[in-house]
Amino acid sequence: MNRIFDIAGSAMTAQSVRLNTVASNLANAQSAASSVDQVYRARQPVFHAIQQQALTEQQGGWPAWMDENAGAGAGVRVAGIVESDAPLERRYEPGHPLADGEGYVYYPNVNVVEQMTDMISASRSFQVNVELMQSAKTMAQRLLTLGQ
Repeated sequence: MNRIFDIAGSAMTAQSVRLNTVASNLANAQSAASSVDQVYRARQPVFHAIQQQALTEQQGGWPAWMDENAGAGAGVRVAGIVESDAPLERRYEPGHPLADGEGYVYYPNVNVVEQMTDMISASRSFQVNVELMQSAKTMAQRLLTLGQ
């Protein structure tokens, strides 16, 4: 039963990181810079599955060869956050205070529509894991009342 809470908890943590990354991207979507090096680039989290074998050994459990679920997924972790390599937006705005010598201003490669879609997806994924934990909690409580 604890595995359910571990898996759902790790997924909720990952979705929180995803939501924070989207919020950062949206907050910087219209920030301007005078050079390519200074402009904000969209960021995305990278997730990796936690394998059951590693989790069992980390918790001091039995060896993985004794576990019938060895190799099965046991959650997700955030491996890192990477910057998007999509092209930056270069606008000709000679009157802008941040315009370079040629009159260009650089804007981030943040696609607001994609970010909003990602935010909705992350929010729904988080909610599904909350409901999963609630269901597991309810089942555990009912199981305890059966023994009375």
